[in-house]
Amino acid sequence: MFTDMMGNVRYKLGLHLHTTRSDGRREPSAVIAEYREAGYDAIALTDHWLWNPAGELDGMKIISGAEYNIGASDPCDGFGVYHIVALGCEHRPDIQPANEPAAVAKAIHEAGGIAVLAHPAWSLNDPAVVAAQPYFDATEIFNTVSGVHFSFRPDSSAFCDLLACRGMTLPLLATDDAHYYDGQDDAVSFVCVRAESGAQSELIDAIKRGDFYASQGPELHLSRDGNRFILDCSPAREILFITNLSWSHGRAVRGSNLTHAEYELSVGQGRSDRFVRAEITGMDGKKAWSNYITV
Repeated sequence: MFTDMMGNVRYKLGLHLHTTRSDGRREPSAVIAEYREAGYDAIALTDHWLWNPAGELDGMKIISGAEYNIGASDPCDGFGVYHIVALGCEHRPDIQPANEPAAVAKAIHEAGGIAVLAHPAWSLNDPAVVAAQPYFDATEIFNTVSGVHFSFRPDSSAFCDLLACRGMTLPLLATDDAHYYDGQDDAVSFVCVRAESGAQSELIDAIKRGDFYASQGPELHLSRDGNRFILDCSPAREILFITNLSWSHGRAVRGSNLTHAEYELSVGQGRSDRFVRAEITGMDGKKAWSNYITV
């Protein structure tokens, strides 16, 4: 738990992690110890097809979780590849390997949890297809393990923005999806949630309403005042205001030790912003992402 630059109490969460209970390379106790040492307030152990209940282990708050991978191994076949993370379920969701995404999400909701679309760029999920099936509660804008070893496409920002163009502005998580625990995919990406307490129900509710930012270290805060969007952040070398428009004046600010930037909405003449989100790159190259503000 920490107090951010705006005076808000926040909780640092790791929401997508694997252990030796599925295909991860560390025992749960070792994963907990590493993330506790890295300053996390809570984590979700999301082993494949193995639901882990909420509680506390070795001094770490545990958010209930599991990952359900369904579909073909080739996204060109069938309905594609979907990895869906269940967070905050009150009991084990009733999910079968033959289920399609809608049935998986329904079961997660019936168990009291939220359904997160994991690493959509890695999975080559189609934003037009996902937008037509509005049952996800959040998605990952960045997934660490998808960019190390033999994987690639860790950044799902283009997918998320295309989804937003179709009217679906999902909360945007950054997660590790850690498997290797070799310093490349562990304790890198997280979310900083604003909540009254660290209770699972409050953290999950905050995620659902987008009351958090995603980060690898930097801090950022995006707000709106009329047609002005205001970004305050820890020292950065790049601040981006990202919208549906392919070009708009003043959306990118680059320099050294930047801590503030503003963006004026583009309106009229058939060129109107429909949404705005912010992304920054800190002085050390690490990134942070805001959620969407719809216009």
